[in-house]
Amino acid sequence: MGYVNDTSMSQFINALEFANTAGTWTPTLASNVVNMVRTAADASFTTMIPIPLPSNSASYKGCLLKSIDVWYTLGTADADDFATVELEKIALAANTTAPTGAAVTTTCDAAHDTAAERKAQAAHKMTVTLTAAEWMSASYSYTLVMTVDAAATTAFKYLGAQANYTLRV
Repeated sequence: MGYVNDTSMSQFINALEFANTAGTWTPTLASNVVNMVRTAADASFTTMIPIPLPSNSASYKGCLLKSIDVWYTLGTADADDFATVELEKIALAANTTAPTGAAVTTTCDAAHDTAAERKAQAAHKMTVTLTAAEWMSASYSYTLVMTVDAAATTAFKYLGAQANYTLRV
């Protein structure tokens, strides 16, 4: 019996699933597009995007995470900063052991590889690529974390994200 080895899989993550640490966020439907809109304020916020891919306890099976695309827009004013884009790998600990985490080495595409590019007014599709693709193990969880320092009039909204992976089952 054969197996599936599809190298072009993707999973969309709706912006309604993102967690934001600060600010007022409103789910919005505009022109048939669902997005999360932040009320303008001169403050920093951190966004956490869960990566909900199937995992497997066997080596080299399940999902091989390769990259994550994030769609967002900035309007009215550039943000003050958008320095942090980090993929967190969280070890799911055994009973009585605290979970631990570490950053996975990633790079952003050429149009988003500096904070100045990420914080500029525009419609963005930022691709975060893992330097070494990782098999989604049943022992780990992944979350993409981004920190933005918005200006007083920065209009910021997320449209969603997409995890890109190989599926092997």
